[in-house]
Amino acid sequence: MSIRRLTVPLLLACVALAACQRSAQDAAPPVETVEVASPEEGGALSTAPVDVASTPALPVADPGPASVDWSPMTLPTGAASISCELDYANTGDGDVLADFDRDALHEAMADCAERGVFRLRFKGRVTQEFTHLIQRLAAVAEDLSIGKRVLDIDSSGGMVEEAIRAGDVIAETRWTIWVREGAVCHSACVFLLAGGDTRLIGGRVGIHRIIRMSSSATTRAELNRELRAVYGRVRDYLERNGAATAVADLMMAVPNRNLRILAPDELKLYGLDGVNPAQDDLDRLRLMRKCGEDFVVRRDAYVRAFDSSCSAPDRDVEQMANCGLELRGKFGFPDGQCPSESPLSEFDLVDALTAAAGNASRLRILDVPAAEPRPAARQPRSAPTPSPATARSRAAAEPVEAAEPSADDQAEAPVME
Repeated sequence: MSIRRLTVPLLLACVALAACQRSAQDAAPPVETVEVASPEEGGALSTAPVDVASTPALPVADPGPASVDWSPMTLPTGAASISCELDYANTGDGDVLADFDRDALHEAMADCAERGVFRLRFKGRVTQEFTHLIQRLAAVAEDLSIGKRVLDIDSSGGMVEEAIRAGDVIAETRWTIWVREGAVCHSACVFLLAGGDTRLIGGRVGIHRIIRMSSSATTRAELNRELRAVYGRVRDYLERNGAATAVADLMMAVPNRNLRILAPDELKLYGLDGVNPAQDDLDRLRLMRKCGEDFVVRRDAYVRAFDSSCSAPDRDVEQMANCGLELRGKFGFPDGQCPSESPLSEFDLVDALTAAAGNASRLRILDVPAAEPRPAARQPRSAPTPSPATARSRAAAEPVEAAEPSADDQAEAPVME
């Protein structure tokens, strides 16, 4: 057999193999990694003492009114504002909070009581003060019977232990979390996403290694033992809040001066976007008892339809909400027996108030789980809501899960991206 007769088939096989390899590479989206200027200013910082002989667990934060610390405080590394509107594009972010005592927060949130929803816009690092702010706002919301709560965040990270404490409070007091277009949720901020009932993400979410501050380690092995204990806390937190513990493993592989941006499919895969799977299980049991099996079946079908038809990387929060409202009628929502549990139920309340006041202004509402007495389960997540003008034109509205975008680059003490 001639060399030429052997060479031609080999060349054809190589060309075919190369084409297959290129096709496989084209199918997998590239991993995006960016550099951060100074991880210590954001990131995922850890300073809490650890016992390397065991995997220590941080005590789960108690969100009850008796546990709230009302001592004087400021927000040295962040800015917060309160709005009763979810339409941030047209109404802005509300009034900036300058005082954080109980009376001042009652006054700031009083106008939100009739509507039953408020939005906290926070931009800055996750610190102890942030945890206290979330506890205080949740307590005042209970006082005023405001059941729908949105955390509209833009953060580059901060303290790991505080993000875990704040995330536990968020998990027990029923918050929806937004990362708006143009915002970021990096490093330790990612732990807050795990605590939300519903997450709507239009901005960028990134992770990296935890920075162990004030460590006494002198060898790589000693530092590794400390970090293993910290990551043990992280895994325990992620697991109890329905997020994948693989997030902790992925963090360990990213140098803390880099930032691994999570793609939309990864956010879904790791349980950091859309409806919180752990809370969804609780909601299904509660709704089965309260609203019946048919309601739960329709709600589940609606959520699947919303995820496939409305939740897309190229859509902003309002577009997702409009899409969700168009879906509601197809699944029999609002439900006659359980209207307040139906997806986007807060829109129905606001629309009624607007009509009664003769106000034709546009409103965009996100369906946030309604509050109920602790330790009752948190309510089902929903999605953001479009303007009443847009929604009224829809014969039937539908349920949606929501979580918006917001965040930036760095944080403080313990940071992760």
